[in-house]
Amino acid sequence: MEEDIKKIRRSSNTIIIVTSILLCFIVLSAYMTNALAHKSPDKESEQSEIINHVDQLKLTPYADNAEDKMASYGETLIRETYNYFYEKDGSKIGNHLACTNCHLNGGTKSFAAPYVGLTGVFPIYIGREDKVESLEERINGCFERSMNGKAIDVNSTEMRAIVTYIKHISKDTPIGKRITGQGFVKVTIPERAADQKNGATVFQQHCQSCHGTNGEGQKLAGTKGYQYPPLWGNDSYNDGAGMARMLTAMKFIKANMPLGATHDSPILTDEQAFDVAAYINSFSRPIKANKENDYPNLAKKPKDSPYPPYNDEISAIQHKFGPFNF
Repeated sequence: MEEDIKKIRRSSNTIIIVTSILLCFIVLSAYMTNALAHKSPDKESEQSEIINHVDQLKLTPYADNAEDKMASYGETLIRETYNYFYEKDGSKIGNHLACTNCHLNGGTKSFAAPYVGLTGVFPIYIGREDKVESLEERINGCFERSMNGKAIDVNSTEMRAIVTYIKHISKDTPIGKRITGQGFVKVTIPERAADQKNGATVFQQHCQSCHGTNGEGQKLAGTKGYQYPPLWGNDSYNDGAGMARMLTAMKFIKANMPLGATHDSPILTDEQAFDVAAYINSFSRPIKANKENDYPNLAKKPKDSPYPPYNDEISAIQHKFGPFNF
């Protein structure tokens, strides 16, 4: 009898232990399932927020706070640059272009040198100055060259507003890496010198209806700026600007010109873009002072830099118009 009681006790203990283990397993499983159910959407949401192509940008309205108000002012400066940056006597500092004339759609169009993602890339090495530059320094490079003006105070309200705007449209981009759509589209460079006569034909057929017979552009009604910017002459970018380099201009034109062209639906061929870029840059424009100080390390100087000095024996004409088979 006593032996039977011991057996019953041992069996009961075994059942209790097994039941306890099963209960613990059930509770742990329920906890893990619940935890994963809460974490998964956050993880998916976090992944969906990061974009890897400029075309994926989703613009959001500005909030009613100090930072977004500053970003909104920065966008105004980008789109209406011609209304700002004047001397005390009322004379314009630089030309009457707007940043958005080159950085299209307020710097949000892919392969048109967009601003999207730049706050995650800068500071970055720039060969023209042969140093790691801040975003503010790079912006001032545009003021001095594309806008044919002068650098602004990096601590000014205007500079802070522009940088805040770039941050606003870059908030869903990765840090420390470029995304597709930044810079310019890839092209196949013809193995010949540019044909400016053919470039003139392309210009007449595709460009002059907006930019004018003499590249003078079209004014934006009721403003000091341009609907379509001048491509040469006194109110255009100077000869130290990136667009004065033929291959840079070619890449910009291929993905963006004439109006309606995109990187995945271009209108011009590579050869047409090549020739019309040469035609546009064959005309006179403002001269950037001290260009000889650009590219302290001449090995970093691009082949299509249109001004000396160079670290080779290639003529300035070939550096400007090709062929670039060197």
